[in-house]
Amino acid sequence: MKSWQRFLTCCLLSAFIFVSHPARLLAQTSSDGAQKSGVERDGQHDFDFEIGSWKIHLKRLQHPLTGSTSWVEFDGTSITRKIWDGRAQIEQFETDSPAGGHIEGLTMRLYNPQSHQWRLYWANSRTGILDPPQIGEFKDGRGEFYAQDTINGKVILIRFLWTNTTTSTPHFEQSFSEDGGKTWEVNWIRTRRG
Repeated sequence: MKSWQRFLTCCLLSAFIFVSHPARLLAQTSSDGAQKSGVERDGQHDFDFEIGSWKIHLKRLQHPLTGSTSWVEFDGTSITRKIWDGRAQIEQFETDSPAGGHIEGLTMRLYNPQSHQWRLYWANSRTGILDPPQIGEFKDGRGEFYAQDTINGKVILIRFLWTNTTTSTPHFEQSFSEDGGKTWEVNWIRTRRG
């Protein structure tokens, strides 16, 4: 009698596993499909507004995170080329200031189709070093990208912010935060000129 009960228990357990497994698989497939269609979006063309050759205006805070309010202004050009059908871009820009300042910069933008995020790498001709990437994405026309770095011996957060990207005058700001993102100091503003 005990062996009969064990046999029946095994049969019922097997039947339960057999019946429940396809239901779990179906539920898993449905939730994955909903996630892909409802949450994720293809952002590989988020930076298409930058493709081309543009005249730009740049304002740079002279001494960030010191309480300084002195800005230096530059005018120049920006040239952005798309690579890999828009999943990557190279931007080169060169600016000059009436005060004698000169900046030659390079931004490499790489899109990750799995995470739907961009990595933005910056370098300037003075140092020739790629900075740690800013990582982020666009939501509702606003691009936010973050990284951590060390400036003057302090660990800080850096935020890149892109707005007005659907207009002829997209706006870019770089900000630093010393307090973990509670407050931000804008230190770099770039706009497009006609």
